[in-house]
Amino acid sequence: MILFLALTFVGIAISAFCAFAIFWPLALVHLRDRHPVLRGELGEAAFANPSAWGWLLRQRYRAASDRNLDGLATPARVSLLIVFASLACAGLLWLLSMMVP
Repeated sequence: MILFLALTFVGIAISAFCAFAIFWPLALVHLRDRHPVLRGELGEAAFANPSAWGWLLRQRYRAASDRNLDGLATPARVSLLIVFASLACAGLLWLLSMMVP
């Protein structure tokens, strides 16, 4: 049962990553088109850049005071948080399954 729950968390992480793969590029394009100064903070290849993810998780996009950017970046932030949290839960459950006889 524990491994089933761990696998369920992996499924949640996959679905959250799909949401991240939709909203994060849209937010990056919005930044490129309307906020080049903020986009410059992220550097090249921001989609897969951990420092850009940190920028997203710290809600630095709020400095733009752009509701459209907030509407794209907030779901990307939430989905990235869900990816990390669900993978951590899956890992903990897997470790628990290794300890329980």
